[in-house]
Amino acid sequence: MDQDLWFTCVLLEYIIYIMTKDYGYEVQKLYLELMLADAEVFVRCQGIFDHTLFDRKLQDAAEFINEYAKQYSVLPEYEMVNASCRVDLEKPSDLKDGHMDWLMDEFESFTRHKALERAIINSADLLEKHDYGQVESMIKEAVQIGLAKDMGTDYFADPRARLMRIKDKNGQISTGWPSLDKKLFGGMNRGELNIFAGGSGAGKSLFLANLGVNWCLQGLNVVYLTLELSEELVSMRIDAMTTGIPTKEIFKDIDDVEMKVKIIGKKSGAMQIKYMPSGKTCNDLRAYLKEYEIKNGRKVDVLLVDYLDLLMPISRKISPADLFIKDKYVSEELRNLAVERNCILVTASQLNRGAVEEVEFDHSHISGGLSKIQTADNVFGIFTSRAMRERGRYQIQLMKTRSSSGVGMKVDLEFNLESLKITDLPEEEQEHNGANNRGSSSIIESIKRKTEVQPREEPDQGMPVGKIRAEVQSTKLREILSSMNNDEDAPF
Repeated sequence: MDQDLWFTCVLLEYIIYIMTKDYGYEVQKLYLELMLADAEVFVRCQGIFDHTLFDRKLQDAAEFINEYAKQYSVLPEYEMVNASCRVDLEKPSDLKDGHMDWLMDEFESFTRHKALERAIINSADLLEKHDYGQVESMIKEAVQIGLAKDMGTDYFADPRARLMRIKDKNGQISTGWPSLDKKLFGGMNRGELNIFAGGSGAGKSLFLANLGVNWCLQGLNVVYLTLELSEELVSMRIDAMTTGIPTKEIFKDIDDVEMKVKIIGKKSGAMQIKYMPSGKTCNDLRAYLKEYEIKNGRKVDVLLVDYLDLLMPISRKISPADLFIKDKYVSEELRNLAVERNCILVTASQLNRGAVEEVEFDHSHISGGLSKIQTADNVFGIFTSRAMRERGRYQIQLMKTRSSSGVGMKVDLEFNLESLKITDLPEEEQEHNGANNRGSSSIIESIKRKTEVQPREEPDQGMPVGKIRAEVQSTKLREILSSMNNDEDAPF
């Protein structure tokens, strides 16, 4: 969304808010009177208490109360405030608990309202200089003002209810791949940042699209934001995944594809695919999601971003060469967006050149360094080779998990070359690979070389010691083939 348009929208919302809410002198005077009557309420409001936001006639009294409480750790009497600041505060009578609840709700709204008013007024000069980043920071800071109403969890109070909240509210939402769900203790959670890392052409976009299809078929509303591929290409890939029709046959069977997609769509969640040019920020993503939810009347459950490395930080000028700092800001902002929207957020990232010849990935292979790994909740490495792809195999390596003990584990998945669909391996193959939870899977093990040292006889005294011979599996294979050739040449 254009910055001028965004600021105009905020300004219009503010004007409408002012027209429907009035904080006059008498209301502000009542705030101070009620605070003086209850020290506990004043302490809870002190974190957002700013005397400069009050009416000019009350600013001295508000400052006096705040400074007196800080210095003497007790509230002043009404007479002390009136005499020192020439005001006429009165002690309220017949107070009830509901009155103080009203005060905290109203004072929070008043503080936010006045701070937003001041931010907009002070931003006039910045707008002329086109310094939208600072304007945005000022307004965001004002909008985020609030009291800490949630005092946390009483650990011993109700263990069962506490655990059920984690189970029912938090997630875990199945990825559609039971073998991966098992390693994640059930699936992925809302509000978490999940990163699939792979080299160029390793299949990052394919994994995001497959996850989108899996979640959409579960009835979740999915938004796929692509900063690299076109909307048409992503949509055609998803056509193949949902219908099972090979990508090369899509245009030959358009009628069949149309019918199957419409039938599947009637019993699935929504799937929205949107292309955005690289260089966008999380604010652009946030603005799009808000507009999407307003226009369609449905909440976004899953956000797929293809991919993290193509995003830029909000209102921070970072050198393109400083990938560590750029990725740190972007990953933190993406995670904040996931928490704010209470959705599952999955994105992708590049592996660096050091990972090209590797079969097992670690944190040093992530492009840009550790900054994005430190922020992410789950990081998965995508491993494949030409031989594996020909066999229709992918492997997921769990490089980091916060919600499970799956770090270092590997999951082998089946890949359909025709429909581009990624699924679990057949049960018998899963059992065969299941013995290697923390070690290399059978796929990687089969491409590693093994070295065997042959035993030798002890030499007699004075005899020369023979060389120790190490036979590699490939060497043994050549010897076998050579002996076969010799047998064929020999006469019968």
